[in-house]
Formats: sequence, structure tokens, C-alpha cells
Amino acid sequence: MQASSPSSVNPAGAGGLLLAVLLVAVGAGLLVGWAVGAAAVGALVGAVFGILGGIVAVYRRYRGAF
Repeated sequence: MQASSPSSVNPAGAGGLLLAVLLVAVGAGLLVGWAVGAAAVGALVGAVFGILGGIVAVYRRYRGAF
């Protein structure tokens, strides 16, 4: 009997992808917010979209691993 194959999920890669998407979204929100005069609000909105976008990106990247 052979052991099952190890999962192809790379936790560091998943975390890096989450962080990258979050930083891009916060940066974009900050720029848009700065353009309209509310940089902090733009960064906060970008963070919310970045968290959601990061979850979607990791799901799409690793959906076949389980």
C-alpha cells in the first residue's frame, strides 16, 4: 500500500499571493482616494476589496489541490 501523494498546496505561495493582491488593492485605493481628496478612505476601501480579491485569487489558484 502506497502513501497518498502530498498536497500540492504551498502555504508560503498562498500567503504571498494573498499579500500581493492586498497590497495592489490598497495601493490602487490609496491612489484613487488621493485623487479625490480622501486617501485614508481610499486605502480602507482598497483593503476591503484586497482581502476579498486575495481570497478569490488563492481559491482560483489552488482549487484543484484538495
